[in-house]
Amino acid sequence: MSKAKRGTIRSRIKRGDEVVFITGKEYNRYERSSDGKVNRVPYRGKVIAVDPINLKVKVEGAMIVKKHQKANPQLNIEGGIIKKEAWVDSSNVALIDPETDKPTRIKYEIRDGRKVRVAKSGALIPEPQKFAKKEVKETKETKSEES
Repeated sequence: MSKAKRGTIRSRIKRGDEVVFITGKEYNRYERSSDGKVNRVPYRGKVIAVDPINLKVKVEGAMIVKKHQKANPQLNIEGGIIKKEAWVDSSNVALIDPETDKPTRIKYEIRDGRKVRVAKSGALIPEPQKFAKKEVKETKETKSEES
């Protein structure tokens, strides 16, 4: 019998991060310019979900699949063809460096007593605003203790 892994599994890519595809179907998107030339433009988007156990991410507007859904009147679910994002392997996307605006790998460093994500260029990768940890508010007791 094998033991199940315990604890939290972390992913370097977090929900709300801006990523770019570095391989796969969305890497080979083509865009026609006004002068008629066709350019390959890898898709950029925001991460909407992360599955760290299976190393998968969902990117907004990428890897759209069609799901045929049967109607269920008891649950007020309408039937039809639904378009939604599919899971993508996290190795197919890379975070965007805030300084150079190019794909980058990240590492973790401890700065000012906090563990932060840092790009290859040395730029600090900010936590996504929507999902960042909230700052602890000072209470009346802590203010009175300081004075």
